[in-house]
Amino acid sequence: MDPKMDSGIERSGYYSIEEAIEDGIAPVPLSLDRTLDIQRTLDVIDHLFSCEATWHKGHTLAQTVFTCIYLMKMERISSHAVLNSFCRILRATCNAVVAVVSTARTHEEEDLFTMSFGLPLKDEGDDKCLSVLNSVEETVSRQLRACKSHALSKRKTLEGLESLQDNPDVEEGYCRALLCRLRFRKHFHHVVTCLRRPHGRGLDLARKHVASCLSELSLMLKSQEFLKSQSNITLQQGDESCTTASGCRPFGFDVSLNSRLMSAAPPRAVKILTWSDALGYFEKLLRDLDVICSLSLDPVLENVLHFIAQFQKSVPDLVPRAFLQTLLVQDGKLYGRDLFCDVISRALSLPDIIGDKEFQMNEFVVQLGQLVINLLKILCTNTAWQRRKLGKSLQDWSTISIQLELALKREFGETRNVLDHENMCMRVSKQLLVWTQEQTYWVASRFLILGFELDLYSPSEYCMVYWYMHVVFIKLIEKMQLRILASNENGSARRKGKKKKDHSKDSARDAAFSSSCLLLQCYVLLSEGLSMLLAVLRNEGKSFLLPTIFNTEQERFLQHFDLLQKARIPEHITYYSFKESAAQAHMADVMKYNFFKEIQKIIPSLKGSFASEPEKLAELRQIEQVAEHNRIALNIINSVGVGDPSLRVSFEFTHHPHFAVAVVKRS
Repeated sequence: MDPKMDSGIERSGYYSIEEAIEDGIAPVPLSLDRTLDIQRTLDVIDHLFSCEATWHKGHTLAQTVFTCIYLMKMERISSHAVLNSFCRILRATCNAVVAVVSTARTHEEEDLFTMSFGLPLKDEGDDKCLSVLNSVEETVSRQLRACKSHALSKRKTLEGLESLQDNPDVEEGYCRALLCRLRFRKHFHHVVTCLRRPHGRGLDLARKHVASCLSELSLMLKSQEFLKSQSNITLQQGDESCTTASGCRPFGFDVSLNSRLMSAAPPRAVKILTWSDALGYFEKLLRDLDVICSLSLDPVLENVLHFIAQFQKSVPDLVPRAFLQTLLVQDGKLYGRDLFCDVISRALSLPDIIGDKEFQMNEFVVQLGQLVINLLKILCTNTAWQRRKLGKSLQDWSTISIQLELALKREFGETRNVLDHENMCMRVSKQLLVWTQEQTYWVASRFLILGFELDLYSPSEYCMVYWYMHVVFIKLIEKMQLRILASNENGSARRKGKKKKDHSKDSARDAAFSSSCLLLQCYVLLSEGLSMLLAVLRNEGKSFLLPTIFNTEQERFLQHFDLLQKARIPEHITYYSFKESAAQAHMADVMKYNFFKEIQKIIPSLKGSFASEPEKLAELRQIEQVAEHNRIALNIINSVGVGDPSLRVSFEFTHHPHFAVAVVKRS
């Protein structure tokens, strides 16, 4: 019964909806003055817009959207056509979003996003919400057309329609403001429903509705000036807390109304987003959903993983990530149509075994299919969860790699004289092992890279992090090349009976693979160059040394890479391997190998290979800038002397989020 611990004990606001209604907090109509009624209706709509954005950012429905008494008691507003139609479609949309996020299980904040606390999220008439809204929209749009044709009299339009309010001079402004809000709500509901269609069938239509939503958002922003000019100055909120376009405080809301519905936990202070922040949130949300709608539904796993990694660069919020996951994984299949065993077959470049029952039922293929499903789900979580879960999943990937290797030795041993059928089985098993190892190192590289996005590494730890990244990237290239080599061997037999057109497809694919290897080689050179530069600064300049007040460098090494070490990724790599490598770094060696200059030699050929891929071209430009700046910094450090006491070197992420640039200054 302590107010600090019990969210419902403190007396603030109203104990019940009925008490709030009796006190006149949510009148229907909102005012007997029709002009004031439409003003207040627009304020309610705008505040609900801000509440919805706040809910999407991780707060509860009870403390955001359902602080609206009109939503809690819908039967009271059945006579108010505009408010009734808006609240119905808002409730239906919220229910659909809850369903998507619950299915995806990507929600944070201890499941608070999806908890409804017994609130009225569903109603029998909600399936007709669109038709009700369309009817109101048509009425308002006819009124707007009448205003444009100057056919509006003092009380009635020429078409016999009743005006929204009593002042004919501002009728058009109110019609425009209301219409864009109703249309935004309609199109956003369509976006949500289209994205929920199975097998990605609604993506094209959803993209059209996303464009319409963005158009209506811009019209909503334009209406702000008009609504502010018509509002009562004395009722306006401050700009820093304004949740409506007019700036007025809305009617019909009470923040403490549902406090006793909350779980037995300390009450959470919820600050509703401002109206302008809510506009910004929805604009970003729609652009993220537009990116999802552009997905080609390609069943090639490498392309899917690349798409998710690129999508996560924009730091999408919870809702778009949930939509992406439910699109990718439906009924245990990719896009709800491709079995993951067939996805793995394509990744192995073995189209002959697609649909093969024996391959599908193979114990290892089933386990790998589940690991791929889990990987796709993990990649759709937020950055912190993603890194933690990727680290834990490494043990599973490593275990199945070891099991595959042991099974391969047990089944085929070291014998060379095998039957054709056994030879085929052995080839498939070997390729499955190499592919599994490649995915393991890809997950490991992603795990290490995300540490930079979460600011987990201090400058004194960059040396060990880049050293570990360099080792992992080398292993990743090695496994990728083995897979490409095996796929080329498989393809050579099939090419004999192929036409020239098919040969060109194969050569294009091989070129793409070699380009991917070269891009990885750039990452290897960057990681190795930075780790050696940092090691030299530690050895000869006595800078970037790890302070040992609370823990040793070895303990820091284990804290960052313990999950990798437990999974033996890579094998025989320990803290002492790093210590020995770092101790042998000298400025003469760094200048001799000049890793940054080597990158600049590779970049031009890669630009030609990625000419049709703007995202990869942007990545190449970033890598090129990092290499160039570090090459110049390296030359300056060498000419001045690493041991010069006036030399000050720092590292900044000005050109790439994961690869630092050395900044050299003299004190």
